[in-house]
Amino acid sequence: MILHKNEFNDHDMGKLVKGAIVPRPIAWVSSMDGNGRKNLAPFSFFTVASLDPLTLALSVGEREREKDTAFNIKETEEFVVNIVSESLANAMHETSRYYSAEEDEFEVAGITEAESVYVRPPRVMASPVSFECRLTQVMEIGTSNLILGEVIGYHLRDDIYMEKDKVDPHKLQAIGRMAGDYTFVRDFFPLPTDQLPE
Repeated sequence: MILHKNEFNDHDMGKLVKGAIVPRPIAWVSSMDGNGRKNLAPFSFFTVASLDPLTLALSVGEREREKDTAFNIKETEEFVVNIVSESLANAMHETSRYYSAEEDEFEVAGITEAESVYVRPPRVMASPVSFECRLTQVMEIGTSNLILGEVIGYHLRDDIYMEKDKVDPHKLQAIGRMAGDYTFVRDFFPLPTDQLPE
């Protein structure tokens, strides 16, 4: 099967794309508006944009009904990306639901917050890794906001730090998105290997 751009409207391209680009890491983003109201929401259109300067990228959709996360980041130019470990999965999923700007997702999901060092929005205390970010740029692409943020603070839980500046993936216990579902990230292998199916 091959689909030309002119045929995309005849298919659910969201499902076709999300089902093929997997597994996707999850950015659990904490932000705050100008009045100090906190927000916590997950986004799986997320990656590293640059190592120098260290910059993260996340895409926040539905620009026509702007999500609190995009609004807050545009207003305050600060946010925190928290990595989601297995033990935080259910709470993260709870914060994926729609809540009004007046509701605090930290409280709704029973998440303990920790004070950030360099930005105002709090981080998720139980997250194994958190990146404090300052907004670099917002690019409006179709119905989405592509948000670029420079990392100005890196929180790493001591027990997952390994020699030579490595993160222990077994202790990180990150989860990812698989289409509409989620996946554990537990199996690791080097290449080349003869352990792959023919």
